[in-house]
Amino acid sequence: MLMGPYESLNVFGLLIQAIFIENFLLANFLGMCTYLACSNRLKTANGLGMAVVFVLTVAGVLNWCVHHFVTGDDALQWLTYFGLNPEGINLNFLEYLLFISVIAAFVQVLEIVIEKFSPALYMSLGMYLPLITVNCAILGACLFAVTREYPFVPNLIYVFGSGVGWWLAIALIAAIREKLASSHIPKGLEGMGITFIMTGLMSMAFMGFTGIKLANPTGEEVAPAAIEEQARNIKEAKQASSDVFHAGL
Repeated sequence: MLMGPYESLNVFGLLIQAIFIENFLLANFLGMCTYLACSNRLKTANGLGMAVVFVLTVAGVLNWCVHHFVTGDDALQWLTYFGLNPEGINLNFLEYLLFISVIAAFVQVLEIVIEKFSPALYMSLGMYLPLITVNCAILGACLFAVTREYPFVPNLIYVFGSGVGWWLAIALIAAIREKLASSHIPKGLEGMGITFIMTGLMSMAFMGFTGIKLANPTGEEVAPAAIEEQARNIKEAKQASSDVFHAGL
């Protein structure tokens, strides 16, 4: 068994957290350029959303490997197995460059695949498909995972969930915009105006989950005993408040 019940629940909580609670687009407002430009039709939005999920998942895993084996602190210790001394070598200054290079490489592969198997989708995405390379949501999710020091499996779940969250957001606004196309909208709010308003309302709905913490998948995970102690402290605090209330009566 790769993970125990607690670890499995923690990873599942991280997935829900990445999709809904910390939605990369509606909570952090990253990746807005392609979100606004490619959300006129649901079909196009779904195609771009799937592309973002694919690129973000694969690039996120590879960039995790880059950080842990190339650019991170003491990441080059594996060179000692080849008789080399990595002492004093720190490639952290190359991290952004390598991350973007990995993302760009997979976007190029994805562009070739889509052009081969779905020319219609390739034409509808147009210039915005190569722009995934500089989509701040892709780089942001990779950097967030590295900064939070997620282990490998939680990192995989986090970047996948972040991509699914971005896809969910662009699919929602695309469906709304298709409906709005046949609705009566005040002249001054047509186009980007009503899109920004709907995005704000969606963001307010998603940010209603702010503060909920379903997972803590870092290298120093919270032990079940610590969770039980926290629950016991909360129960004791509630009991103390109840005693004070009844004493006042």
